[in-house]
Amino acid sequence: MSTQSHDRLLIIDFGSQVTQLIARRLRELSVYCEIHPYQNVDEAFIKDFAPKAVILSGGPCSVIDEDSPRAPQALFDMGLPVLGICYGQQVMMSQLGGQVDRGHGTAEFGRAYVTPTDDKLSILEGWFADDKEQVWMSHGDHVSKIADGFKVYGTSPNAPYAVTADLDRNFFAVQFHPEVHHTPNGAKLYENFVKLAGFTGDWTMGAYREQAIAAIREQVGDEQVICGLSGGVDSSVAAVLIHEAIGDQLTCVFVDHGLLRMGEGEEVVKMFRDHYKMKLIHAEEQELFLGELDGQSDPETKRKIIGKLFIDVFEKHAKSVGGAKFLAQGTLYPDVIESVSFSGGPSVTIKSHHNVGGLPEKMGMKLVEPLRELFKDEVRALGRELGLPESFVGRHPFPGPGLAIRCPGEITRPKLEILRKADAVYIDQIRKHGLYDDIWQAFVAILPVRTVGVMGDGRTYDYACALRAVTSVDGMTADYYPYSHEFLGETATRIINEVEGINRVTYDITSKPPGTIEWE
Repeated sequence: MSTQSHDRLLIIDFGSQVTQLIARRLRELSVYCEIHPYQNVDEAFIKDFAPKAVILSGGPCSVIDEDSPRAPQALFDMGLPVLGICYGQQVMMSQLGGQVDRGHGTAEFGRAYVTPTDDKLSILEGWFADDKEQVWMSHGDHVSKIADGFKVYGTSPNAPYAVTADLDRNFFAVQFHPEVHHTPNGAKLYENFVKLAGFTGDWTMGAYREQAIAAIREQVGDEQVICGLSGGVDSSVAAVLIHEAIGDQLTCVFVDHGLLRMGEGEEVVKMFRDHYKMKLIHAEEQELFLGELDGQSDPETKRKIIGKLFIDVFEKHAKSVGGAKFLAQGTLYPDVIESVSFSGGPSVTIKSHHNVGGLPEKMGMKLVEPLRELFKDEVRALGRELGLPESFVGRHPFPGPGLAIRCPGEITRPKLEILRKADAVYIDQIRKHGLYDDIWQAFVAILPVRTVGVMGDGRTYDYACALRAVTSVDGMTADYYPYSHEFLGETATRIINEVEGINRVTYDITSKPPGTIEWE
């Protein structure tokens, strides 16, 4: 989708693990930006992209090494404001005549404090209220000589050129990472930079909605579109947006594999078929999926079975629509970024739950991906703009294989029923205590063990379950949610009293990255 109507900022990526966070900070400022790997960016690309400003990201390489990544030299003669971050600072200094040396005792990793020089700098407005500012450093090499035209505006114990700038050319460079949580005032630096560059903050979900609808109509024309609807945030927002654009040209296929949470299937059908009046195929294939999963305990085997069956079922019901030329997906911008290889090698395949297992190619269909320029928080904002209820917009992520990966070991119908009831009690507790929106994801896992317990005067031999809840600022890292003992005690009591088949509850407090937040 074209975004030429918006002011644009280009982020040239040198491979930092936190480059996405730069984009998120800018989007939070209503600034449209895109990340592109350095090897794809040349002078012609920049002219075609027509940015108002450019940011050079951090990265793992050393500018001292031969053939290390560089920015297009022509960038520095285009009259654009440029901000270099960490490796981006070193690239600027190296390409503009400065010098970068190996660590030799000046490496910094972790929290550091920058103090200002006597000269004031516009992008540091609002900093140094206490004569120093906490930042996050992550560098081995260091700038040992700044390029001509640059001055020093901030220093740290191991980075004498922590903040530098050439005001005549609007070039700015910092050795630290303003985008990360551990640089508490980093967002202010980005705000000052985009303000200096002349951005007006025209990237709003209202404007995006109008633009996206026009783009969908132009792409689709009078053809039919099929959308795989799961009831999750991404597919729900994509479906409502596309339906607003083309109405009955859209048919949604909702595959009910018998691994959903309590009442979820009925909720999806009621919302999209009854409320939004969408054409919806409710593929009730519970017996097929559960039959194929019978006796299977290996998590990867279960995932593959579910994935293959999902493709088969979706293809069968999609073909029943007849003549559809387009397949709609809820692909998000992080998925697009992750599909581009920084090293320049073959692109990494976008996550399988987003590309529906290669169905577009298999069925000869073209893709409609109206959310591919958005981060998750922007999708939620767009959903609210479209009038979707908070129960859909704000819901926690739910995996494609559903409860299958919250049920380690063999899947049985009785275990799934126990799991649904326990999960419903847990989520009800979270909502009653006003914690749901503070938690990124929460769920119950039923453990593949039974334990002895005493309930009343009788001996029980029932399942144990584990509660999990994590927080995440950016979806890239996660930490456990610090429940009070009172909450955990109350929740465990409710589950044991209300869910037949469970006699022990535990809480998982391990911290894991998002890829392993789910149980298996």
